[in-house]
Amino acid sequence: MTYINSYLTFNGNCREAMNFYRDCLGGELIFQSIGESPMAKNMPLIMSDKILHAVLTSENIVIMGTDMVEEKGLIKGNSVSLMLNCDSEEDTKIYYEKLSSGGKATHPLQKTFWGSIFGNLVDRFGNNWLINYDKIYK
Repeated sequence: MTYINSYLTFNGNCREAMNFYRDCLGGELIFQSIGESPMAKNMPLIMSDKILHAVLTSENIVIMGTDMVEEKGLIKGNSVSLMLNCDSEEDTKIYYEKLSSGGKATHPLQKTFWGSIFGNLVDRFGNNWLINYDKIYK
């Protein structure tokens, strides 16, 4: 089966962000630093503790991340969001509260006309999240 997962780029704080997401969502988190990789010898020493690749897996959630920023730098925008489809109304509230901590709750959770509980937020790392629970489909 083909699927899409998120891959986030950070500006030196990938480890902090991915630990935050693990604390919010649970799961197993694996890091590979630049210093642990074969490319270490071609990178400045100051980059050795930065994250080449991180993977957080928790049931159906996969979030990947890196500190490897293109030469033009990191440009955050609102064109990409992480959609978190929850299994219960309780999980929806818990995840919304945790992920919005230190960020901005841009649209509080509320019951929608289409039968879901939905809200969105920007986390403290500038990433957009859509939190959703489809009551009518459960």
